Amino acid sequence: MPADVTLPQLTAKDYASDQEVRWCPGCGDYAILAQMKKVLAEVGIPREKLVFVSGIGCSSRFPYYLETYGLHGIHGRAMAVATGVRVANPDLSVWVVTGDGDGLSIGGNHFIHTMRRNVDVKVLLFDNRIYGLTKGQYSPTSPQGKKTKSTPLGAIDYPLHPLSVAIGAEATFVARTIDVNVKHLAEVLKRAAEHRGTAFIQIYQNCVIFNDGAFEYATDKPTKDDTTLYLEHGKPLLFGRDRRQGIRLNGMTPEIVTLGEGVTEADLLVHDEKADDPSLAYLLSRMHHPQFPEPMGVFRCVQRPTYEDLLMGQVQSAIEAHGPGKLEDLFAEGETWDVS
Repeated sequence: MPADVTLPQLTAKDYASDQEVRWCPGCGDYAILAQMKKVLAEVGIPREKLVFVSGIGCSSRFPYYLETYGLHGIHGRAMAVATGVRVANPDLSVWVVTGDGDGLSIGGNHFIHTMRRNVDVKVLLFDNRIYGLTKGQYSPTSPQGKKTKSTPLGAIDYPLHPLSVAIGAEATFVARTIDVNVKHLAEVLKRAAEHRGTAFIQIYQNCVIFNDGAFEYATDKPTKDDTTLYLEHGKPLLFGRDRRQGIRLNGMTPEIVTLGEGVTEADLLVHDEKADDPSLAYLLSRMHHPQFPEPMGVFRCVQRPTYEDLLMGQVQSAIEAHGPGKLEDLFAEGETWDVS
């Protein structure tokens, strides 16, 4: 292509495939898809440089609806496939779309190791606290006591908290957002797109059929100001309609306090997403409704070498030390046998 040729700026519509989007009416996935297309256009990633990989579940239909490369994989293996794609071609922008069942149950092992390796992939976990595609069984994030088709007397498992797992595995970018807050959703998606390394986003997503209203406390106008806390780097942890409630540490235990009652902003915990030590980010990930407002936003954003950069560095070192080598020589080295 001639150097003086300027390609037209792509729009959100350019990232939409010709496939009919088929989710239940009112599903939160529609909002996530819409914001994803807008962010891709804003960031300007060429369609031929994008790969979306999914497993099995309602969320895993995502690759069909984007005019990019995509792979609809098998249950729980999307992150393993995405790792292979990224290592094979580091020029690609690789995204994983998964759900709380696909990504945390059968896919839990791949989830942990993707986080710790810092592969440069973006992982979107659509969390509706239920199995939607298979018609309403409880999932790893369902609250204890949840009655479903597979737990008619109530779930006895303690729920898994994916942010805590990701931070415990020292993922370099960890965030939470929610489907109905489309402005915040877009901001977090954009930051993930711009991050180099594993970017994990837990997206609270409403399943209107099997778990409708699971996040009403965080979305309804009368309650959301008191039940959510939006994180801002370098800012004290404030929440509430009048912004008079805050979080401070009592030793290493967070507690809710009210400004003006012997407390000022100087007493509050200040959010630091850039801290290399993940301890405070982990502490925030343990704040759950109804005891605390649930944090939304970026919990952690740090820079470390990526898995593929370190791997390619080893390959280059081996080539410099021993030469490029030949496949025939590799096959013939060591102990070999002739079979006649």
